[in-house]
Amino acid sequence: MRRTSPRSLLPLSMTALSGVATVLVVGALAMTASRVMSSPATASPQSPLAPLPGVSAPAPEGTQPPLESSPQWAKGRFHNPAVEPEQGFWKTVGIFWDFMVNKPSGTAPDQPIQVQALTKAQLLAAPDRTLFRLGHSTVLLKLRGRFWLTDPVFSERASPFSFMGPKRFHAPPIALDELPEIEAVILSHDHYDHLDHDTVLALAPKVRHFVTPLGVGQRLIDWGVPAAKVSQFDWWQGTSIAGLQLTATPAQHFSGRGLSDRNTTLWASWVLIDDDLRVFFSGDTGYFDGFKTIGERFGPFDLTLMETGAYDPRWPYVHMQPEQTMQAHIDLRGQRLLPIHNGTFDLAMHRWQDPFERISALARLRNVELVTPVIGAPLAIEQPGPTPQWWQGAAVSAPEAGMAGEPAASAVGR
Repeated sequence: MRRTSPRSLLPLSMTALSGVATVLVVGALAMTASRVMSSPATASPQSPLAPLPGVSAPAPEGTQPPLESSPQWAKGRFHNPAVEPEQGFWKTVGIFWDFMVNKPSGTAPDQPIQVQALTKAQLLAAPDRTLFRLGHSTVLLKLRGRFWLTDPVFSERASPFSFMGPKRFHAPPIALDELPEIEAVILSHDHYDHLDHDTVLALAPKVRHFVTPLGVGQRLIDWGVPAAKVSQFDWWQGTSIAGLQLTATPAQHFSGRGLSDRNTTLWASWVLIDDDLRVFFSGDTGYFDGFKTIGERFGPFDLTLMETGAYDPRWPYVHMQPEQTMQAHIDLRGQRLLPIHNGTFDLAMHRWQDPFERISALARLRNVELVTPVIGAPLAIEQPGPTPQWWQGAAVSAPEAGMAGEPAASAVGR
């Protein structure tokens, strides 16, 4: 049985475990774990795929370079550029207690949310440079006549368990077996709401490439994904697949899926360059000055896919508040912002609509073009036009989603 890491539970955005005894044990383990961080990393503008000084060249496809060769690796773990203050045992226990006992109302919808069903035929017929948000941080992009998929999660729960943990608000808008051939799956890190074991194995036969941060690819290989399909990258490393340039860039987060593997795999954001089109995928991250460096090196971006959800004042170093999301988009020199990491799982203490409402208000204030497509609806990346505020008017309560992998109807209800 797969288990969660104590560190992955600190921001409560990866999976939910019940029971006070579990909370106390996990909290104690988390507190006593070493949390030494490396010194800030810097980068200067260079050609997009040229590694920075001190960063080794990407490993050949199907192989993993020694993790200790990474500048992010020290004392047996990967580290963020910035020092993160200690969480503290009792603060950690308090977070768990509030999440499990004092959960406020409004964190999940109690009526259908709008989802547009998709078919394989619709995807194949879609124009190039079209995007489909499939839920949470799962985004399907059609670029160069091929399909590219970020952090695919199609399971009913973002959890190591089938019987507990955050449950989907809605079924995916298309079934896994309906998806067309995927040129590449792009993974940001190994938490359960971003790396889904069952989804990866179901997709593997129709995926040509999996591109991952260091160490994450080895997980796929261990699960049975052919090694020849897997490529792993450190920050500032990248590759070109079918003419699309992909570069792993820094993020401020953490990793782990078990009791002893905290930060043994790397986390990353990604830059996608299709000739004159540039897209940024944030993965999960707190706000840090690396966004400005990425913007200077690769921007401006036509579209940023930015984490906006599962935030809380008690874990600011690993998830951004909406105000920080907006600043990160500006730092990146983004033209349009699409908020992700919301609308699918109950992973924090805020109302489920809160990320949309706050980022919408900020976009109006900062005169930023915000795009919020209905889940499953096509979005023209270059000329999206107006998108609806589809989250408005929904009531809230404990959700019941359709079975994982079922294609959604026009809306998926309780």
